[in-house]
Amino acid sequence: MTKTGLFVGLITLDLVYLTATYPDKNQKVVANNYAVTAGGPATNAAVTFSYFNNQTTLLCGLGNHPITHLIKADLEKHNVTIQDLDKNRSEPPPVSSIITTQDTGDRAVISINAVKSQISKELISPEIIHNIDIVLIDGHQMAASLKVARLAKSKNIPIVIDGGSWKSGFEEILPFVDYAICSANFYPPNCESQEEVFAYLANQNIPYIAITQGEKPIKYFSQGKFGNVEVPKINAVDTLGAGDIFHGAFCHYIFNGEFTEALANAANIAAHSCQYFGTRNFFVVGL
Repeated sequence: MTKTGLFVGLITLDLVYLTATYPDKNQKVVANNYAVTAGGPATNAAVTFSYFNNQTTLLCGLGNHPITHLIKADLEKHNVTIQDLDKNRSEPPPVSSIITTQDTGDRAVISINAVKSQISKELISPEIIHNIDIVLIDGHQMAASLKVARLAKSKNIPIVIDGGSWKSGFEEILPFVDYAICSANFYPPNCESQEEVFAYLANQNIPYIAITQGEKPIKYFSQGKFGNVEVPKINAVDTLGAGDIFHGAFCHYIFNGEFTEALANAANIAAHSCQYFGTRNFFVVGL
């Protein structure tokens, strides 16, 4: 059954290069391949959610700078609707430069994120959640995300957070969250271990919590119990966006099964995507 998702957060233009090695100081390296796509955690998650034939809206502040046409073209191709709350913005959107190493699939990213392109919460109407089945928040548009979270909670719409890393303001959003899916780099204030992270999130009354660890098993806590979900073993070509794709797939699968089943299915999709260069080739080739 088709679902509708609202994704709130970072939207960038990603310039991705595949190289044999990372460049040394003052060294020029010729890339073996490259890709130009829209990027950002919420953006890649939105593309993934749309891949499963769901209706997908990305809430952002994009503007009308000439290079935004590249972002719009990519998202239109993948049937993601852009809800641009800052259409008159003339500054360029955030641009990420990414190097992926060919032998390991590891990546290095340089980006300014959404620091200079924050959306005013005053621009968000209650109509934004009309007919929405699920909301994902990546923490890069915190003021806007808090208003969306409050609106969604008032309508009992499930809220997922992509906790890639701790960002100031998350503490206000967490009490509204149903699913906290975090990376191993997510450490709230005064937390120094994963046990403390689980305790912190559980104290926010979040019923479903998971911590992804790359190729290692996913740790989770739900219904008072801890557990692990195994992830597929693969030879990674490119790990860029794997976490974002995981979150988008989770938003799809959570409607079709239990929490741990959704985690396992999302892990399969994310692992499969790592076998292709860039964040879009997987969607072209398919499962």
